[in-house]
Amino acid sequence: MSVAARAAVLIVAFLGVVGLGVFTAVYYVGAATTQLPVVHYTASSGQVNVVLQEDPQNDSASRPDWVAYYTQDQASKQWVHTTLFSVPANTKVNVTIYGYDGCTPLRNNYFSQVQGTLGGTVNLSQFDQHGKEYVTSKTTSVINSWTDCNVGHTFAIPELGVFVPVASPNAQLSADNLCDSSPCATSGNPYAVETFSFMSPKQAGTYRWQCFVPCGGGYLDGNSGPMGTLGWMMGEMDVVSS
Repeated sequence: MSVAARAAVLIVAFLGVVGLGVFTAVYYVGAATTQLPVVHYTASSGQVNVVLQEDPQNDSASRPDWVAYYTQDQASKQWVHTTLFSVPANTKVNVTIYGYDGCTPLRNNYFSQVQGTLGGTVNLSQFDQHGKEYVTSKTTSVINSWTDCNVGHTFAIPELGVFVPVASPNAQLSADNLCDSSPCATSGNPYAVETFSFMSPKQAGTYRWQCFVPCGGGYLDGNSGPMGTLGWMMGEMDVVSS
């Protein structure tokens, strides 16, 4: 084969690889982004309240066995199966996360440390399946998942330095009575409630957030599936000019 012919073959092969990469990005990432609704939060008195929950499954027809975050609509209070939400710029963001999934010890206990929140702490309450509060409004800078299995997932915005271990029911409650229909109710199942705050950036932009606990069951090391997909355990926070 001549040099020109070999060059032509290499160019065609290269273009094929590039085309496949573009198709994959558009089909999987682009489609997930454009098909997901965005929950818009508006501020009052310089603050905005974002409410999320994470479930051991979800109500989709395509991936019902994937763990998932839900976002609560500010006006209707309905739970929306999306991980896309917007907040105003330069605003105190108060986050509440309801944790219904079971506990998963962190692979690196360094991430038990709360990072990037105002005060460097979270406020934590935990409830059993009867609605009894067995941990009451505990303010802490560490949720140690190695000494007591009580972390289910994480909420992290790396670009902002925010990393929060998200509390779960303890090991005994995680083994039984977990919610099995999403979005989970606030009674009849054990759950945790965690609150924390951080400041949104002064400039508009899009910030990726996700869970860093390997939670892709059935995938190599748990690092795929829901963990790497918008709408499940990965999301985007749009910061908009106020």
